[in-house]
Amino acid sequence: MRIIVASLIVLSAGISIPYAQSPTNARPTIANEADFRRAMKELSNWGRWGDDDELGASNLITPAKRKQALALAKEGVTISLAHDVVQEKAADAPNILERVLGAVSPTGTTDRYQYTGTYHGVIHSHLDAVDCHVMSEGKGYNGRSMEDIIAAGGCPKGNINALKDGVVTRAILFDGTRLPGKASPQGWLEPGTAIHREDLEALEKLEHVKVSAGDVILLYTGRWKRRAALGAWPNATGFAGYHADVAYFIKERGVSFIGGDGPNDVSPSGLPSTIAIPLHQLALVAMGVSIFDNLDFERAIEQARRMNRYEFLFMAAPLRVEKGTGSPLNPLAIF
Repeated sequence: MRIIVASLIVLSAGISIPYAQSPTNARPTIANEADFRRAMKELSNWGRWGDDDELGASNLITPAKRKQALALAKEGVTISLAHDVVQEKAADAPNILERVLGAVSPTGTTDRYQYTGTYHGVIHSHLDAVDCHVMSEGKGYNGRSMEDIIAAGGCPKGNINALKDGVVTRAILFDGTRLPGKASPQGWLEPGTAIHREDLEALEKLEHVKVSAGDVILLYTGRWKRRAALGAWPNATGFAGYHADVAYFIKERGVSFIGGDGPNDVSPSGLPSTIAIPLHQLALVAMGVSIFDNLDFERAIEQARRMNRYEFLFMAAPLRVEKGTGSPLNPLAIF
């Protein structure tokens, strides 16, 4: 989603400020604009890894974490977590990949790939760069300014090339359809269904997992299953996804990346329309947590359910595009 959001916030430098809570020590919520502004300040990672940091929360993926993740590849089963690149326009796919076949000769042929517009949005499987793609008040993660981006003709720091060596870590796949009362009879979450912080904690118990620092968390809503059964639907209908209050879970647990089988943010978000894609703002801008959008977990969720194991080795590598704001890619789950 290509957007610069004005939210009238001031992000704090440093690691974080203690969470503002009520006298009853209730957990902080994000139910209105004031809550959102407070969360942007409280959860900020600006300066945590230095003023010139380009990796954000992926700094939490240490060599030791990668070694632990590699041990999860017990069966040697690999599963793609990307959806086929969409080549036909639909209600949710205004931008597509144009694939043009070159001349065919007895010795072979070539083809040309070209997106008709941005790969960002709600249809193509991609990874958002930690900086520049989403900004708030003209600034991205760690204070990167829109003026710097304009002057550089792209994202000068924190661009997708910062992850050129790939993401190798442990992933936890949260099956949102297992939550009582959430799923439709057909086995998916209807558009607008919000997954809150408490829901992720409940799924940890149901799936016998515990999120730890450096993990990737992935949310299955059945988006592609619903689309296959009912057809594409316009963005205005909404999507199931994470509620903004999941940001507190992300910060508390030290999550490095988040992902979903849709655009991640639940839509409608339940917040004022002036606050667009709130979790994208909180994750990317405040915390430096990069986002995998529109992945496809249908095969992975079948494998996880069959094995009753929802953690696995996760591997992904973006295209090496200097100054890029993101990249299409094909992540892998390895059980």
